[in-house]
Amino acid sequence: MRPTVMIVEDDQKISNLIKLYLEKDGYNAVQAYDGKEAKQLFLEHDPCLVILDLMLPFISGEQFLEWVRGRNAEDPAVIILSAKARTHEKINGLRLGADDYMTKPFSPEELMAHVEAVLRRTGRMCQKIAHKGLVIKPRKGEVLLDGEHVELTNYEFNLLYLLMEHPGQVFTREQLLARIHPNDEAEIMTRTIDAHMKKLRRKIEKDPSKPSRIITVRGMGYKFIDS
Repeated sequence: MRPTVMIVEDDQKISNLIKLYLEKDGYNAVQAYDGKEAKQLFLEHDPCLVILDLMLPFISGEQFLEWVRGRNAEDPAVIILSAKARTHEKINGLRLGADDYMTKPFSPEELMAHVEAVLRRTGRMCQKIAHKGLVIKPRKGEVLLDGEHVELTNYEFNLLYLLMEHPGQVFTREQLLARIHPNDEAEIMTRTIDAHMKKLRRKIEKDPSKPSRIITVRGMGYKFIDS
């Protein structure tokens, strides 16, 4: 699943340019042209990152940022991209909760480098994933099953996110081990992965003996079923 980046920019040409570069780099881009629309799209798309202009119609960028940081929910990363270039304006934006601040005019290539750096700094896993009542929220470290919280270990959480992030893809035990137990010896590989999988299935499957979400592919490994 591609990370979602929301562009909040009232200049359509600039917004379209940013969208073009984001999509070229493999991101899912969502565009809002004023602060009011930004709130609606934010709630709808739950972006991993927001590229935010400050001088917006209806609701200013500063007000939108305060609203985002004031919510009792997962916080996205925020890069301010603004013509406001004075030192005190930059400081104010960062104090309001921005993770980065760039000024206009700007280089699209440099902006993409900042996007990559901010997402790397805030963590690879950022996109909420939902499937038939099972929801994983990586920024909060939460898993919900039919609205109820599911307590997972760190290993179980990482395993579930990896599989849900790539529905239908078969992962060998070697590949899974490299992600969640990178320093383990190869001889304990099967026992380690299978033990985590058994515990995970008990927590998310209605019938762990007949799993319908995470299935075993004989002779290969495991995959998450999204159908």
